[in-house]
Amino acid sequence: MKRVTGHREPWGTFVDVKTNAADLLKVEIMKKRRGKVWVSGVCDPYQPLEKKYRLTRQCLEILAGQGWPVTIQTRSPLVLRDMDIIEESRDIEVGFSITTADDDIRKLFEPHAPPIKARIEALGELHEAGIRTFAMIAPVLPGAEGLADLLKGKVDSVLIDRMNYHYADWVYRKYGMEDKLSGEYFNRVRSMLASL
Repeated sequence: MKRVTGHREPWGTFVDVKTNAADLLKVEIMKKRRGKVWVSGVCDPYQPLEKKYRLTRQCLEILAGQGWPVTIQTRSPLVLRDMDIIEESRDIEVGFSITTADDDIRKLFEPHAPPIKARIEALGELHEAGIRTFAMIAPVLPGAEGLADLLKGKVDSVLIDRMNYHYADWVYRKYGMEDKLSGEYFNRVRSMLASL
């Protein structure tokens, strides 16, 4: 995204607030053939600034009002704020990116993301309300083995993927976890999670 936006700051230290997103969406959905909308594949739709700007909420209201199917993917329990919209729609599902069951590992790889416990609790609340839920275990990080028990009864499905980039290799090296980068580790954890 930095190539497109022209930002020189490190990834994760800047946010461009698209304050006209809802207005553009109102126009664009009238031009498009209905299809599933993934909110959001590039950045979290429930970043802390969403509390102030409410752009995701405005867009969900538009999409739900027009009957568009939506998949929400987030790391933030802030999605619970919009349960009224999600519950009213018959075609909105919510997924949480949860890469490990170990919050100490989460702090190494995702220091600014909400704690694992908060994400699991939010998933449970959504699932209990009858909303389709999923967990995105991607990338599988050390400690992911413990997710099966934590997710039981809280998700309808799980998506699992390995570490596909090398930006975080230094974290593995610094903390002596290079063996968790191997295909063998991923395959073992994926098989274990799939069997449970």
